[in-house]
Amino acid sequence: MNNRLLAVLFCLSLPAGQALAADGAALYQSNCSMCHQTGAQGLPGQFPPLAERIGRIAATPEGKQYVAAVALNGLMGSITAQGNSYAGFMPSFKTLPDDQIAAILNHVAGLPAGPDATLFTAADITTMRAASLTPTAVLEKRKTLDAQHPLP
Repeated sequence: MNNRLLAVLFCLSLPAGQALAADGAALYQSNCSMCHQTGAQGLPGQFPPLAERIGRIAATPEGKQYVAAVALNGLMGSITAQGNSYAGFMPSFKTLPDDQIAAILNHVAGLPAGPDATLFTAADITTMRAASLTPTAVLEKRKTLDAQHPLP
């Protein structure tokens, strides 16, 4: 019992940023890697790569909103990523808590070699969750963003 209490107190003493960074890789592995693969490299023609793209897309406020919208609402339709076409459906991950979605997005934004980024907070995801969109509406958001700032 005392060991459990010490473990809980230790976890509570960790800075929030470090806890998010530590969780991001494991959360990505259990929720996203089945499709986007280990290291977020994707599968050509089937699942787009996320590494080297998500951090660049989320560098603008509109891009950050779009990336969160994809995670929260999913995406349906044809897209182009790094010159390759993809037609499919990404499911919503809105059942995950906001801190976990932020941790996953921060992890992917730092790939392939860097540390997890600090672009998303749980509060950001909470705010963006209020704007519930359909997967096809997220695709329209992507088209608008791509016209303003070409997406990698």
